[in-house]
This record gives sequence, C-alpha cells and structure tokens, in this order.
Amino acid sequence: QPPAFGFLLDVDGVLVRGSQPVPAARRAFQRLADGCGRLRVPVVFVTNAGNCLRSAKARELSQALGLQVSPEQVILSHSPLQLFRQFHQRYMLVAGQGPLEENAYDLGFKHVVTIEALRKAYPLLDMVDLSRRPKELPPPSTGFPTIEGVILFGEPVRWETSLQLITDVLLSNGNPGAELQDVPYPHLPILACNMDLLWMAEAKMPRFGHGTFLLCLESIYKKVTGRELKYEALIGKPSPVTYRYAQYLIQQQAEKQGWKAPIQRLYAIGDNPMSDVYGANLYNNYLKSARHKQVQAGLKRSPEAASPQAEVSLELRNDCNNSVESCESILVCTGVYRHNGDVPKKTEAQTEEAVFHGHRDFCFDPSLLEASYIVQDVDDAVQLAFKKENWS
Repeated sequence: QPPAFGFLLDVDGVLVRGSQPVPAARRAFQRLADGCGRLRVPVVFVTNAGNCLRSAKARELSQALGLQVSPEQVILSHSPLQLFRQFHQRYMLVAGQGPLEENAYDLGFKHVVTIEALRKAYPLLDMVDLSRRPKELPPPSTGFPTIEGVILFGEPVRWETSLQLITDVLLSNGNPGAELQDVPYPHLPILACNMDLLWMAEAKMPRFGHGTFLLCLESIYKKVTGRELKYEALIGKPSPVTYRYAQYLIQQQAEKQGWKAPIQRLYAIGDNPMSDVYGANLYNNYLKSARHKQVQAGLKRSPEAASPQAEVSLELRNDCNNSVESCESILVCTGVYRHNGDVPKKTEAQTEEAVFHGHRDFCFDPSLLEASYIVQDVDDAVQLAFKKENWS
C-alpha cells in the first residue's frame, strides 16, 4: 500500500561523520529503497549545514548512501529564507563560508555584500591580525551601498574579522565608514541560520557550531551597547518553520510518486537532543495545537524565537490541507548524543541533559529534549518506524 508516513533525516552524526559514512546508513537505505534504487517512502534530509549548495549536498549524500539523492530532497539551514521575501530587495551583508553569494541569490536576495567586499572597501576596520593592517592610510571609500540587513549563514573562517565588521555595521546603521554617532536601536534586521552550539565530525569530541559564533556576537554587542542583540528570524533546527518546510517537501515527493494516501506521520531521526529532538517535539506540539484549533493558545505555550517566525508559523498552521498529525523524534547514538549503558527503546526523563545548549531565544522546556525513542543507529530507527507502521 502507499506510505502514510515519511522520514526527516539529519545528516551529520546520523548518516555521516565528517566525510565518512556511518556504517548503518547504507543498511538503512537498502530497506528504504526498492531493487531499482527508488525510495519506497518519502525522505527529506534536514541538516543545519549551510556552507554549501543544495546540489553539492545532494551529490555528497548520493555518494555516501549509494543511491540518487536530488537537491529537492535536501533542506539546508538557510533554505526557509525563501519565505522572507520582505528582505529580498535590500542590500544584505552575508557572513559564513562556502558559496555565500550563490546561496543568497538562489534564495531570492537581489543585493548581496560579503564580509570580504566590506573589508576591502573599509580596510581600516579589520585590525586584529597585524599582518592585514594597511601599511599606508588608504583613500576614503566612495559609492559603497548602505547595508540594510545581515544574513548569518554559518560559522565564518576568521571569526575576529566577521565579529568586528558585523558589529561595525550594526553600530553604524549600515555605514561602517562613518564616524560613530548615537547607536541605533533597534538595530538593522538580522536573519540567522543554524543555532547549533556543537556538531559532530570525525573528532572524538563535538566541535563548535554556528551557535557558538552567535553566542560570541550576542555577548560582544551587549557588552559594547548594554542592549540585547535581536533577531528578525532564527531558522534551521529546532525552528518550527524548518520542520513545516520539510513537511511540504515530503508531501510534494509523495504527490510526485503518485502515492495517493495522505502523509499523516513524520519520523524525525537525529543525533542532537537540542536541535533534532527539541525541534521535532516542538513541531509535534504545533501539529497537535493546530488540530485542536488552539492556534493562539499553542503559540503562547510554545517557546518561540522571533515575531516574524511566529507569523510564518501561524500562516502555515492555518493551512487547511494539512494532513500530518504527528512528528515523532528518534534519537540515535552515533553522533552528539551517547547513551550510557544499554539503549532503552523509550526514553525516561533525560536528567543528564542538565545544561541547556539551545539558543538564548528558545525558552528551555526540558520535556522537549525527551525523544520518543532512543535507538543505536539510523538502521535501527528505520526498522522501528517500519514496525510501528506495520510496513514490511
């Protein structure tokens, strides 16, 4: 029969560790695909990575998993920025690494300024590295556009340069070459992608993620101005906007395959309690409250990141064609999360997760860190979902 469920799969720590595939990943996809390599169930890859193009991530996954993954199956941390059309015509400063300009243009932004272009226009701003300081006083810059917003795609390479120049742009209202007057507040809009404090690569211990960079920027801004840095939007897991976008792609896949049964259940498989489990459980709460027509009450009850996010979420939750009833979280032990002792099938309260690694703007609700299930790896997770669905 056609599937009434779909999978939202995290990538780092679930399917790969750095450039190396997790051994269980290929076994899982042998179950998910038919003899011709076509998926029997809709699958979307939801990653907080953002320093690449969707097409490049799809190629990487195809190689790791041994089957064809299309860019339409991949959600990067910044993919939902397509929804924020009110910023697409503004001059936006972009920070991170990888194909920043190409990603921004693909998302619909028309005027993009990189940190490197800003540094070249105003060479006196970047003063931490002595070797990069200009030897002679440069002529004043002319004709450089006023910056109207900031997009933080992911962690940059030179943190000191990006922290300094982004702060300069915020303090100067987009004119970093000008002499500092009164500090504007509220400051220019900031759109931030990927809040992960830590992520898992080949090293034995987790590595700093973009959430760590955001923490540095927030601390510097508050120390300098005495005020809180504010975000126009925080996207990527655990943001509900990201999960709603993933659901939309799952439903599109099912339609394309001609599967007539409405998708009713999502299984979100991840290795990070703070982004994967928290996000899936938060979205599950949204689905429940939407089904009970308690949109306003649900919004007040749930942790939220920023008001435009709330508006987008409300708009999506009022979608009368929404057939999805639940989003269950399955936590694997091949990445950030490691379980002590035997792996239980169902979680009790995770008392060991006492330190809140989530972003400042998400209220800490410990119950949202409790996965519906904990299993060893992604192959076990797929088998568990198949068993629950009575799917051979």
